[in-house]
Amino acid sequence: MKKNKLSVVIIAKNEEGKIEECLKSASWAPEIVVIDNGSTDRTVALAKKHKAVVYEKPDGSYKDLRNEGLKRAKGEWIFYLDADERITSELAEEVKAIINETSNTLLIIPRRNVILGKEMRHGGWWPDYVKRLFLKKNLTGWTGDLHEEPEFTGKIDFLSQPMIHLKHDNLHDMAVKTNKWSNTEAKLLLDAKHPSMAPWRFFRVVFTELFYRLFIKKGILDGLEGIVYATYQSFSKFVTYAKLWEKQL
Repeated sequence: MKKNKLSVVIIAKNEEGKIEECLKSASWAPEIVVIDNGSTDRTVALAKKHKAVVYEKPDGSYKDLRNEGLKRAKGEWIFYLDADERITSELAEEVKAIINETSNTLLIIPRRNVILGKEMRHGGWWPDYVKRLFLKKNLTGWTGDLHEEPEFTGKIDFLSQPMIHLKHDNLHDMAVKTNKWSNTEAKLLLDAKHPSMAPWRFFRVVFTELFYRLFIKKGILDGLEGIVYATYQSFSKFVTYAKLWEKQL
């Protein structure tokens, strides 16, 4: 691949346990840009060891960090990759081939989600399409406080080869993330003038999520891990709406 054809942009904070394998999976790219969000471990040192260009941005939301990557990347194309994601060799070959011939400006990639040590094929976790590969000149930027979304012009296509997402290793990390992001989710619901919480709303939210994950999306077929994670997702919903109730008092 010619120089300046593609930049892989990785956002990281205290990811010394995962950043090396992520960087190795992207080593075929002409440029790797790491936007470091204030790491206090060896993340930056490991990124430089693997020849990544590192830019420090200790504050800002995830959309701000993605926009910083857009500003810093020099490639014609940008592939956004998280530290807990891996580009397979098959996906790398597909990307190299398609960006040389496509007229599309956004290429959507499927993900294989590994949760609690098991690849989830049900429960809504496959194929889990994500918007990650863009023709840079057609990407205006990212918006959104919780689930950031790209603003772009042009056509969309889907890649066939997936990347790997090591989504959650253990329940402790899941609980930490839930506690963090549920605050933002609750505030967004409050700002949107969500109706006052009542007992029946809690039951509806929790059991709707559980039924959807386990039976509509067949998460029960993923075995005990699928059952545990579907149950956890319903708990996560409960935490968000409990915080909304607290804010409504």
